[in-house]
Amino acid sequence: MKIQGNRLALLLAAMMVYFVSALPAAEGTKRPLPFHGTLAKVDKTAQTITLTGKSARQFQITAQTKITKDGKNATLADAVVGEEVGGSYREIDGKRIAVSVRFGPKPAGK
Repeated sequence: MKIQGNRLALLLAAMMVYFVSALPAAEGTKRPLPFHGTLAKVDKTAQTITLTGKSARQFQITAQTKITKDGKNATLADAVVGEEVGGSYREIDGKRIAVSVRFGPKPAGK
């Protein structure tokens, strides 16, 4: 009887692992995607930046967004319309949430 109980427990554990691994990943847990373009607009109130390129794209800046300029920490106030911008983002609930933003060209050697 105890052996059957152990087998049942093992079978249930294996089924749980199978079903949990088959679930889709939660939205927003995907790897960050790269972006680059020219800064077209900065909205300090809404905490967004808009880039031009093949199409206009808007990115939400959060408290967790790492912002740099000239290889140093920066803020949204350091952004200059018309300059090169690059970084990475995650799409969460249909919004592009910036993970990192680099204002200006890449520092030499990077």
